[in-house]
Amino acid sequence: DDKVVQKIIGLALANVKGLLTVNGGFFSNLADKIVNSDDVTSGIDVEVGKQQVAVDLEIVAEYDIDISKLYDQIKTKIVDQVKKMTDLNVIEVNVKVV
Repeated sequence: DDKVVQKIIGLALANVKGLLTVNGGFFSNLADKIVNSDDVTSGIDVEVGKQQVAVDLEIVAEYDIDISKLYDQIKTKIVDQVKKMTDLNVIEVNVKVV
């Protein structure tokens, strides 16, 4: 189900250093990450097929962070957690920095 995969991704991204928000789904201050338990799926769009998943995110990053390294961290976390928990392959991760 799309919502299950969205939640897996939302929770996986809760500890990515330099990621402030995924379109309001979870927030961070500079000291600690705080997960918004109301809806960690906000700002995460997925297309789930029988064996594959495509992911679209809109994010806000910390100022002066290397966006390419942040993207690599985000992609790695998403691919690892989705594969581990659903055995689906993530074929695409699109990130828009807003």
